[in-house]
Amino acid sequence: MAYFARHFGSLPERSALRKAIAEKIRYPEQECVEALLPAAELKPDEEIVAGKVALALARNLRDHRRPGLVETLVQEFSLGSAEGVALMSMAEALLRTPDHATRDALIRDQVSVGDWLSHMGRDSGLIINAASWGLDVTSRLVSPKKRMGAIHDLLRKRGEPVVRKAVQFAMQMMGQQFVLGQTIEGALKDSHKRQAQGFNYSYDMLGEAALDRNDAERYQASYHAALEAIGSMARGNTVYERPGLSIKLSALHPRYERAKRERVMGELLPTVKALAVRAKHYNIGLNIDAEESERLDLSLDILDALCRDPELADWDGIGFVVQAYGRRAAAVLDYIIALGRETHHRIMVRLVKGAYWDTELKKAQIDGVPDFPVFTRKCHTDVSYIACARKLLAAGDAVFPQFATHNARTVASIYAMAGRDFHEGQYEFQCLHGMGEALYESVVGQKHLGRPCRIYAPVGTYDTLLAYLVRRLLENGANSSFINLLGDSKISLEKLVEDPVKTTRSYTPVGAPHAEISKPLDMFEPDRHNSKGMDLNDDLVLARLGKGLEGLPEHYEAAPLVPGLGKAERPVHPVTNPAERSDQVGTVTFAVPEDVTRAVDVAEGAFEEWAARSPDDRGAILERAADLLEERYIAYMGLAVREAGKSYPNAVAEVREAIDFLRYYGGTVRREFSSKTHLPLGTVVCISPWNFPLAIFLGQVSAALAAGNTVLAKPAEETPLIAMEAVKLLHEAGVPEEVLQLLPGEGDVGAAMVADKRIAGVLFTGSTVVAQIIARQLTGRLGRNGQPVPLVAETGGLNAMVVDSSALPEQVVKDIVASAFDSAGQRCSALRVLCVQDDAADRIISLLKGAMEELRIGIPAKLATDVGPVISEVARKGIVDHIEALRGRNHPVFQAPVVKDETADGTFVPPTLIEVNAIADVGGEIFGPVLHVLRYQREELEALITRSNAGGYGLTFGVHSRVPSRIDYLVERVEAGNIYVNRNIVGAIVGVQPFGGHGLSGTGPKAGGPLALRRQLAHAPRTLLAKPDAMPAMARSWLLWLGTDDRELVREVTPWMDHGLLDCRLELPSPVGERNTYRLEPRGRVLVVAETPTGLKRMISYAISCGNEVVALAAPAVIASLDTLPDVLREVIKPADSLGDVEKCSVILTETINEGLWQIVADHLKNPDAPVPLVYWADSVTLQPEALLQERVVSVNTAAAGGNAELMTLS
Repeated sequence: MAYFARHFGSLPERSALRKAIAEKIRYPEQECVEALLPAAELKPDEEIVAGKVALALARNLRDHRRPGLVETLVQEFSLGSAEGVALMSMAEALLRTPDHATRDALIRDQVSVGDWLSHMGRDSGLIINAASWGLDVTSRLVSPKKRMGAIHDLLRKRGEPVVRKAVQFAMQMMGQQFVLGQTIEGALKDSHKRQAQGFNYSYDMLGEAALDRNDAERYQASYHAALEAIGSMARGNTVYERPGLSIKLSALHPRYERAKRERVMGELLPTVKALAVRAKHYNIGLNIDAEESERLDLSLDILDALCRDPELADWDGIGFVVQAYGRRAAAVLDYIIALGRETHHRIMVRLVKGAYWDTELKKAQIDGVPDFPVFTRKCHTDVSYIACARKLLAAGDAVFPQFATHNARTVASIYAMAGRDFHEGQYEFQCLHGMGEALYESVVGQKHLGRPCRIYAPVGTYDTLLAYLVRRLLENGANSSFINLLGDSKISLEKLVEDPVKTTRSYTPVGAPHAEISKPLDMFEPDRHNSKGMDLNDDLVLARLGKGLEGLPEHYEAAPLVPGLGKAERPVHPVTNPAERSDQVGTVTFAVPEDVTRAVDVAEGAFEEWAARSPDDRGAILERAADLLEERYIAYMGLAVREAGKSYPNAVAEVREAIDFLRYYGGTVRREFSSKTHLPLGTVVCISPWNFPLAIFLGQVSAALAAGNTVLAKPAEETPLIAMEAVKLLHEAGVPEEVLQLLPGEGDVGAAMVADKRIAGVLFTGSTVVAQIIARQLTGRLGRNGQPVPLVAETGGLNAMVVDSSALPEQVVKDIVASAFDSAGQRCSALRVLCVQDDAADRIISLLKGAMEELRIGIPAKLATDVGPVISEVARKGIVDHIEALRGRNHPVFQAPVVKDETADGTFVPPTLIEVNAIADVGGEIFGPVLHVLRYQREELEALITRSNAGGYGLTFGVHSRVPSRIDYLVERVEAGNIYVNRNIVGAIVGVQPFGGHGLSGTGPKAGGPLALRRQLAHAPRTLLAKPDAMPAMARSWLLWLGTDDRELVREVTPWMDHGLLDCRLELPSPVGERNTYRLEPRGRVLVVAETPTGLKRMISYAISCGNEVVALAAPAVIASLDTLPDVLREVIKPADSLGDVEKCSVILTETINEGLWQIVADHLKNPDAPVPLVYWADSVTLQPEALLQERVVSVNTAAAGGNAELMTLS
């Protein structure tokens, strides 16, 4: 297709060796290990030397062990304990938290966790005993559970400044173990002692990846200053004898990523070259540090360019770090060795085990790629390391090997493989400052092994060392860590220095991945297969994508798909690309209202046969559709980009979510449903939005079809083409044409569909206003089961995120940008209001503006684009009018720059930040890339949440904090269906974060959740979530009272009440480093409309078993039957005294269906600020307990504090 050929861009030409690297990125682990084992296996003479040296090194370490503070603490307070996690959390957050009150709260929460005193003992040593005693005393002073009277409250108030200073001092001591100096000058001075012992240094200027240009320029200046300081004091004749500097490329450019390759090579390469030129001037090594796997190709491009630069010729100081845990590590070394020989450089290669293991696993699982880029077993990484070391030692002409390890066995193996003959500059060992010096004291110097060691020495202030410190804590504390195992006297030295090849061969089959780490595509097995993702950082994948896009049609057509539809005058409209209106994607023939009658006739005629199909058949058809969609991935991506203005990452996510819905609902009916007990509603209408024109469209349709309903589907007017292709795919998969019909059209077609009295249910995603209109249309109508026709509505939200001063600013800003501006803010879940604690606001807002300036706003068919258009001119005008209205009221407005020559022909709104003084300034939901920022004082948090809840919306909410009690408070207080902790608030995954809100944000049940299909049924047995014998206390009190009056009714209602759903908690399948918890909770107030005392009490029984409050509407004589209620029940059961009492109820339970009921519903729907009410007939057979409950999902990034402690505890 010419459109994509014009925009997609060309990919760089790659050599055979670079292609080999790309092909190995996710090579099967077993095959990788099998290929590496021959090189990793030591020859008999090598093994004799290695075994002897390893044992001697380990024995010397254990016998003369002088562990530092951190090693001692982590040895005692393991990552598997509450105390260990608390210690890590304090280390990560305490020093950078600006205000005393939040620091005190952090300390209170963390030291009140666990049993510190149990770590004291005669053999524990001074450090452990002092730490345990101090932290236990502190915990008793600050933990409410451990307070022993008013005296401790007094001590707590007087003692907090002292405690704060003491814990802060301890954290600083921990940092000092790993950081050589706070300035480069201080580090150089402190390096003299080790240099006199024969050690050398490579310095690292600490810091996070740059988020904006200012960050990058600051890091660049620090690197230049370090080069001048190091160079001016350097001693030694060769680059191998002189100190060096390590640089992090992501610190030097705010968009160091594959999608920005052209910009990176144009802007970053000159920066790195300038550093290299100065390093060459001083003849000191300049090492490019390793980063996440998706950046490797870019790093190699930079390395290649440096090696070919004439100004850097005849210099052997260019360095590169290779991570042995990567499955392509050996292929990377093949390329570097060839590059060195071709360009006549001897490239410094630092071989490390790897620093981002847990992050790589989590990202791969979330992205749905075929396999991990890293090994899942430590012994496999060790095998890779030794095999790579042998390769490096054999290529001494092209590389200078630098072996970075703290493992005595690895040191001994390299020593043995290299042989006894050694000359200066042949190779060197490296270790981290504060972690490996004790080992290398037995290696450096002629009295020992006589091999050089260079210390990798971080330099930086306490606030920059935090992420690094936590990474070191995790490495020290990992169950498989040599340093951790060394301190465990129960492990023999022989076991400690066991050959990793032997360990690897002990598993069957040899090379098998870790059984406790699910492969990305197996995350949800055995229930379903995960949808395949697409790695847009992989050139091979991009090449296939580009070729596939070029083969797509230029023009698509959509029209009503209704069997036997007669000819009529139907309007035909062009469908244009919102990014470039001159690009006509296709044409659509709209249905007219008169077509609806024929469509319903067809659907009703097909219903019985489809409903009679077994759930297994229906599920298999949906799974077949998922497989077809996965095969035609690129075709649907292309339509999402052109018709809906999606960026490529968003298009990937769109297709994946659609596949997930098909498999989730298909799998659910196959496992849980029976044709005899699960009876569908009938003909269902699905009205879907334009912002997720494939995912939500297929989510609605597949849910209705899976349950056995026939479906009339109306896509949004703006995106009918992708819906047409989706329906054709479902037909191809086996859904009969009569069972699923497509009716593209305008609002009048949707209204005609809902108006047909035969419609048995409606699924709608869109605005709250339209949901209320549909609800009014459905008023007075009953389904086959006698219940009111159900409306499942998912509407908008005024979604907020609260950020306190303990949050990590860099992490927060990344999550804000993704939450507010991804998809041009056109997500129901998008962040609309950012509430930042005033103590941290200046830093976060400054970083946020800088990050916004780095976004590329333009045509989404270009790989580099971050933010595309809004859907239409009407949408654009509404958003712009809102921005200008607030600007006119003197609110500060900041906007990101757009690519002007790309945005003139489309409907674009630049990402916009508006500072407001109150939530009320925002008004309603603005569906676009507009973020309102509100500063708050710490003591105002409760009032802020009260005001937020008062708005009536309840879709998504986010919190960024390191204070557990604050997180718990917000999770409990905020009224939202989906709550996200220390992560972004968008991108809910089917079955992992079931999605849907409360109040004005929707009716429930959640899409992609365990109750979604049950709302599509007329009859069903009790949900599998039910747990009998778990009735809440208030319900038991009610039954005790009721039993004094009507024992027969007690016997009738008790089985219904005994569902246990109020205690339902599910840990949903999640990627590593994340916890997703699903729970059911009361809906709040339930209006019961009764005609008889028995009916009133029956409905109260139902409502109160679900933990709800009851508002009773009945004649005075009926209400009088409650006169003897005890006070405890009167608190939750009250008569309706006013219209306001009725309006506050979101659920209406009625004894009988009559005109009076419908008048109550109609009056309720007149209020535009009231949620759509859920109306149920109190029939014990068709009414299910979950109808009176609402769902909540809490998604927690458990790795937010710098790493995944739980994963590190795997053996």
